[in-house]
Amino acid sequence: MAFIQCDFFSEVLGLSCSMNVILPQQTRGQIGMEGRVAAGKHPTLYLLHGLSDDHTIWMRRTSIERYVASLGLAVVMPAVHRSFYTDMDIGYRYWTFISEELPSIARSFFPLSDRREDNFAAGLSMGGYGAFKLVLSCPDRFAAGASLSGALDICSLAKLRDNDELRNIFGDLSKLEGSRHDLFHLAKEAAGSGGSKPKLFQCVGTEDFLYEDNVRFRDFVSKLGYDYHYEEGPGTHEWGYWDMMIQRVLEWLPLFPDTVE
Repeated sequence: MAFIQCDFFSEVLGLSCSMNVILPQQTRGQIGMEGRVAAGKHPTLYLLHGLSDDHTIWMRRTSIERYVASLGLAVVMPAVHRSFYTDMDIGYRYWTFISEELPSIARSFFPLSDRREDNFAAGLSMGGYGAFKLVLSCPDRFAAGASLSGALDICSLAKLRDNDELRNIFGDLSKLEGSRHDLFHLAKEAAGSGGSKPKLFQCVGTEDFLYEDNVRFRDFVSKLGYDYHYEEGPGTHEWGYWDMMIQRVLEWLPLFPDTVE
């Protein structure tokens, strides 16, 4: 695998940004790891960080590079700070950045596929919210999304933590329900659009403080006809759980092994 620390300028944000990128490499001589490469441009996982993290965290807290080596899968890990992957009411346009500009920039730098069936998103906590927001808002561009301990009920979170930070991000918190920020609304809208629906993977630890929010989302989305997979088990909001579950996500992703050389 190739690991690239990439600094670049965002026209949308008007500032310099960073992303870490893992690219597939065909290898046989590496001890303990064999790399594989898909035919053509690389299928890509956009792997998103949580509220207190940054673009380096998945490489620092998990063995994600080793986990994807045999899959022929590129991984793009961008920094979005504490934005909730949102065009902030007072702040920067991180939703436009993550949904439009970042994929375009990443594909201009690296040989990444732009085919829907080759594009996926996953994330933890705030990043779980971002991953589902991405695939449910853009089902024509993403085949699957995964949330690990995601902050999936943003309306419930806003009621619990009504503060200046969330108001700066989302604006009037009383208007969140049914908005473009509300995953329940996005899931229902995408399900009724008549187009292709992304596959969804959701997991959460039963001792996680976001467990009840995840159960509400599970009960809601399971009735909408998605190809949907849910897992729960012992665990809190911590990296031992996420390191284990990202491996389950990679096993679940609809990759096409027959295209791997």
